[in-house]
Amino acid sequence: MATVESQITPEVVEQHGLSPEEYERVLHALGREPNLVELGIFSVMWSEHCSYKSSRLHLKKLPTEAPWVICGPGENAGVIDIGDGQAAIFKMESHNHPSYIEPYQGAATGVGGILRDVFTMGARPVANANALRFGRPEHPKMQHLVKGVVAGIGGYGNCVGVPTVCGETNFHPAYDGNILVNAMTVGVADADKIFYSAATGVGNPIVYVGSKTGRDGIHGATMASADFGEDADAKRPTVQVGDPFTEKLLIEACLELMATDAIVAIQDMGAAGLTSSSVEMATNGKAGIRLDMNKVPCREEGMTPYEMMLSESQERMLMVLKPGKEAMAEAIFRKWELDFAVIGEVTDTRHMVLEFNGEVVCDIPLGPLAADAPEYDRPYLSKQEYKTWAEVSALAENPAGGDICADLLKLLATPNLASKYWISEQYDSQVGADTLQTGGDAGVVRVHGSKKALAISTDCTPRYVYADPYEGGKQAIAEAYRNLNAVGARPLAVTNCLNFANPQRPEIMSQFVHALEGMGDACRALDFPIVSGNVSLYNESKATGGGSAILPTPAIGGVGLIDDYDTMATMGFKAAGEHIAVIGPNYPELGQSLWLREIHGLEAGEPPRVDLADEKINGEIVRKLIAAGKVTAVHDISDGGLAVALAEMALAGGIGATIDAMTSEFAFNESQARYIVTYRSESDLDRSEVPFERIGMTGGNALRIGDSSASLTDLREAHRSFFHDWMEG
Repeated sequence: MATVESQITPEVVEQHGLSPEEYERVLHALGREPNLVELGIFSVMWSEHCSYKSSRLHLKKLPTEAPWVICGPGENAGVIDIGDGQAAIFKMESHNHPSYIEPYQGAATGVGGILRDVFTMGARPVANANALRFGRPEHPKMQHLVKGVVAGIGGYGNCVGVPTVCGETNFHPAYDGNILVNAMTVGVADADKIFYSAATGVGNPIVYVGSKTGRDGIHGATMASADFGEDADAKRPTVQVGDPFTEKLLIEACLELMATDAIVAIQDMGAAGLTSSSVEMATNGKAGIRLDMNKVPCREEGMTPYEMMLSESQERMLMVLKPGKEAMAEAIFRKWELDFAVIGEVTDTRHMVLEFNGEVVCDIPLGPLAADAPEYDRPYLSKQEYKTWAEVSALAENPAGGDICADLLKLLATPNLASKYWISEQYDSQVGADTLQTGGDAGVVRVHGSKKALAISTDCTPRYVYADPYEGGKQAIAEAYRNLNAVGARPLAVTNCLNFANPQRPEIMSQFVHALEGMGDACRALDFPIVSGNVSLYNESKATGGGSAILPTPAIGGVGLIDDYDTMATMGFKAAGEHIAVIGPNYPELGQSLWLREIHGLEAGEPPRVDLADEKINGEIVRKLIAAGKVTAVHDISDGGLAVALAEMALAGGIGATIDAMTSEFAFNESQARYIVTYRSESDLDRSEVPFERIGMTGGNALRIGDSSASLTDLREAHRSFFHDWMEG
């Protein structure tokens, strides 16, 4: 085998993110020292980002099956049956580290990557969503990061022609040194035309399509698997550069080729680029792979096999074609002005063999790279030990309440509850002409040419997860479930993006393990399986001065189905003179509430408990009421509690309300499993069937709660003030 120049020293091994023990495993797997190409390939495949070495053990415990699940975790995206011979394909991915280093390109390529995961499987993307977390608005870097991320998401999604229909954006000091950018895409495909990644058929050609390979993004997967030091800006070259117009051409070319019978397997080049795509295809097909690196289309002079294999240049795909189909496939990709090259073939060796200038420069058995990659059972604290470590102050008694509407105006002006109009106005939510709802509890898009619609929601309450990882994990699933029910959709499945800090710290691993336990219990109770996802670890920064870890943030992307979109519910009040009721139990639990934090300066107490039986029953009741046309507006109660939810409904409909007198405890607690509904006639809700409490009537131009009131004008001004003052003032 050819020698590849470079001495493999302990320093070189460390630079590649491998521990001494892992390097010993490499030596054992090869039976010799690796060369630099082989070391680079091991380093990216064994990175946390690609191997899930700290999380695989616990991910196996999640529920992933249901009668409507066609394909669960393990492929590019999850696939569910939505009837009529159609499937929804979706996934959520993180692009956290790149977005902190270079916010525009980091966020843009996050959108590009998740789009490829979905259309790789044969789906036309129909909707994008996102979940964003930023640090303190007053942090000197934060405005730059927010502007860059939002512009990147909008710039890529808008240009590629896929609407962004929902998302969430929160702020907390824990994200000062490590923001989170989680992107989600949903697509629709024919259920009998799903494409998978298993490379089969010895001698079948391996084809590279899309953009040329450059030097951008080299070691991106490794960078994403480490925390930040003072050198974050020096990692800028590890961030990929995206081109949404090329991605649009790639979508159309791939879908055109997919309409033929030419493709055996297909995989996008995401994290670790050509390395991960080729390894995953060969591993999934229990085959081997041989690539001629001289045939890889490159856009820069003198690229080495090491650079080609580790580059994360965007808009690239790898395919296995049936023999004899190369010319037809090439004609399609040339028509769309994309590169096309046959760069290798499927073998039966179960090895990855790379040739360059007529010599073998890499020969690695595939088992150690993928299936037999390191898997760690990292130490973690028990729930009680974690509680002691977290030192969440007990809430001995609830603080005294004041003027409810005065507190409400203050809450609506806080970053987490403020109107996100400044963000949403930069996203094209209508391209494709199938968007039915944005800005409500869930985004809704019509399934083109049918009466069906898909509902999409992204949810997580990190402060709950920090205070109690198990209950917080349950709540993240439950809120996604509620948001889908609130628009009249039947919740079907979940994708996730599990954002945590350094798993080598037992307290962080404890957050991960117990949050997953809560998520799993909620998914089982609610028939809401997890079909795809992503794990992003090492989200912390030494640069902020002392090991700043993010809040544990298991972001949830929920997808549901509306059989007839004419029955879809929205949250705005529809007319004056309608009754307002709360469905679901109310408890005097103010622990971890935004009212407690923003009005009283306390981050204390237990988060609200999640009763999964209540969630399921109340969700089913709300869906039935919506389908029967008995309710005119629906909104789930979450951050900020009942008063904030009422204000959001009033502002969305431009109609006020008069609400019965209540305490601050009732107005601002964040008890779960609750919905606000409006209805025309007392006969629409039957107390023997629906656990509701009537609290008031719609009408007027103000929100009146007992003796307290605020005009819609003042509410709207407060709601818009944060972004107006921060970005436009």
